[in-house]
Amino acid sequence: MTTTSKTAAAESGALEYTPEIAKEMAPLYERVANVIPEIEWPFHAPYIKAINDLKREKNAVILAHNYQTPEIFHGVADIVGDSLQLAKEAAEVDADVIVQCGVHFMAETSKLLNPNKTVLIPDMKAGCSLAASITGRDVRLLREKYPGVPVVTYVNTSADVKAESDICCTSSNAVQIVESLGVDRVLMIPDEYLALNVAKQTDVEIIAWHGRCEVHERFSAEEIRNYREGHPNIIVLAHPECPPEVVEEADFAGSTSAMINYVKERRPRQVVMVTECSMSDNVAAETPGVDFIRPCNLCPHMKRITLPKILHSLQTMTDEVTVDPIVAERARASVEAMIEASAPAPIAATLDHRLQASA
Repeated sequence: MTTTSKTAAAESGALEYTPEIAKEMAPLYERVANVIPEIEWPFHAPYIKAINDLKREKNAVILAHNYQTPEIFHGVADIVGDSLQLAKEAAEVDADVIVQCGVHFMAETSKLLNPNKTVLIPDMKAGCSLAASITGRDVRLLREKYPGVPVVTYVNTSADVKAESDICCTSSNAVQIVESLGVDRVLMIPDEYLALNVAKQTDVEIIAWHGRCEVHERFSAEEIRNYREGHPNIIVLAHPECPPEVVEEADFAGSTSAMINYVKERRPRQVVMVTECSMSDNVAAETPGVDFIRPCNLCPHMKRITLPKILHSLQTMTDEVTVDPIVAERARASVEAMIEASAPAPIAATLDHRLQASA
């Protein structure tokens, strides 16, 4: 690093990129070089080393959602995955401290399943449009309107909402959870599009809420058709939080983990993942030879989590996520009911009609 670069790094509060760090971090960079520009690595590498060293000192583990940036996902995360995977792993980690690199409801879920562990989130403002779309009071009002109808709640919700629910679900197990209840009708909250997509795959009547993911709701069927026009052989993978007309245009629809497994197992020549765009970077680092067309819909909440914030969180043990014990007990029951009902976890509820038609 030049003298000018060192001065700029010091003024910005960045850690120094020494020859020793460069040598130690070189094997990691080889694995992510196709998704992290070389010019950015001198900033990331010192933080990655400092965070990993501090994790060992504090017996901490980092959970990172698939939407985290590559330097977090590949550099410091101990456990990665979608909401269901992280929920399960959070219940089994052998650590004193859990650092949740995701959004607030995920940190709450980790706390629910690990009440005696310290759970940190690097930025308390990392929220979620779905979680913000419904409250515990809303669920109580829904129960009054639909007495006796079970409430299936997406994990993208606050502990307060989970506490008012019968069982949770994720995009990977939603159909299984709905059908496991053995009833004719369920309330499925809060993601309207997930509920509509699930309704097409079950005979159970689904009553939906009006919440939507601000990332996935921006995709359109026309956008998918445009991808196909520009790339005739492209495989389109869509998340079930997308509008139903987008899912209908896709070759495959499933959770983030299901999409990742699809790419790793089938190795399509060219693919577009219709979801938050950092996931494409994370998968691309592990699947050389697959050409990713990247839609750039970013989650502003996920992107609040950065390496400097993770390091600060471990150094200061902030921000700690807590849940009222009474709320936690009831919310924990709905999460544990999901885990029990989805074990062993299915690959995903999928839509693969286009590939089947061409077979």
